[in-house]
Amino acid sequence: MASLRPFNRVAERLRLRTRITYPSITAPTTFGSPSRRCSARFYSSEDAPPPPPLLQTIKGDLKTAMRAKDAPRLTAIRSVLSAVLNASKTSSPITTDAQLVALLRKSQRACDDAAAEFEAAGRQDLVDKEREQVRILGEYVAASGVRDVSEDELRTIVAGVLTALTSEAAASVPPTGAPPFGDVMKTLLAPNGPLEGKTVDKAQLAKIVKEQVAANR
Repeated sequence: MASLRPFNRVAERLRLRTRITYPSITAPTTFGSPSRRCSARFYSSEDAPPPPPLLQTIKGDLKTAMRAKDAPRLTAIRSVLSAVLNASKTSSPITTDAQLVALLRKSQRACDDAAAEFEAAGRQDLVDKEREQVRILGEYVAASGVRDVSEDELRTIVAGVLTALTSEAAASVPPTGAPPFGDVMKTLLAPNGPLEGKTVDKAQLAKIVKEQVAANR
């Protein structure tokens, strides 16, 4: 019987080994549909267009004016930056120096109107403050390099655009006739268009376009 003990121990080990089960290896299960998986999206400041050069200058002058405690210039700059911020929330943000110059001139006109009212009220102190604002804003307009367009030059530009659009319309199949007012304005004011980098009174421009479109029919 003693000789059978080693054999019995081996048999017992084999019996125990056969009772051990190992889990099968399966492919990992994915819970949820792919459309519900979370994804992260990163935004880079490089996606945004660079600010106009004149706006960068004005922002730099803000720090200089703060250090110098130049109250009139601080008032003018903060007013401009506030207007630029408000415009950024609309469909017409300030993206070019020409647009910024138009904004500066609008602010100048508002200051001129305020100065006239204060002068009528006998408040010379407030008149002087408004005129100082006009002077400071004028410095940035002069430094912008943006050129004004005279009425004669504007009429020449409009006539050239109208002629080009009329030729394109006549060459189309079928011919579409004279271009409408909206198409002419869109071409004139388009990025990299004939009025890019120039300040234009849009009311005056619209009047000239209407006149020439009507005469072209």
